[in-house]
Amino acid sequence: MAQPTTAQRGREVRRRLLDVACELIAEHGWTAVSTRMLADRAGVTPGLVHYHFSSVQALLNEAAIGAMRDYLAQTPELFQQAATAQQGLDILLGELDRHTGLDPLSLLFTETYLASTRDDALRGEIAVLLAEFRHQVSTWLDGHGVAAPETAAAVLAAAVDGVLLHRALNPGLRGSDIAPVLGRILTSAGGADTGDGTEGAGDRQ
Repeated sequence: MAQPTTAQRGREVRRRLLDVACELIAEHGWTAVSTRMLADRAGVTPGLVHYHFSSVQALLNEAAIGAMRDYLAQTPELFQQAATAQQGLDILLGELDRHTGLDPLSLLFTETYLASTRDDALRGEIAVLLAEFRHQVSTWLDGHGVAAPETAAAVLAAAVDGVLLHRALNPGLRGSDIAPVLGRILTSAGGADTGDGTEGAGDRQ
């Protein structure tokens, strides 16, 4: 069997450092992660950390943004399971029930948002991800006749983040309880396909 090339070994070390960075951010908090912690967990020398990344901050930024991008990329697949706007909302919020607010992914998102308040570059990268997410949701909502889909998508995106944050403080906050409330956003402006035989407010004018 052929031995891995130097380039392949380098890519593997880089990938391992990115994975380890996500783990450590969730476990210890963004500002507590050090070169030594990263090297020890990844099983490499501290010098390799700085060989592959210009700084610990650069490594953390790339790791967190990559994890967030991978998670948000699942959104189109979730919506494909839904025949109506309300069903899509139910599925999206049901997905949140997999997270406690204190699980590794939730903590990674929370720590990254907090770190972005002090890092313009990181904040800009998150803004791009959220814009892409809102565009996906808006396009899907528009296809189901939801009025002002861009605004509805922005509100839903903010609500999802808020629910995730509050789950740690209120574990009883379930998607099934929230979906009917947020569902009013989809119908109050009129025309939305709710899937329950009702009409949007605009249809009753």
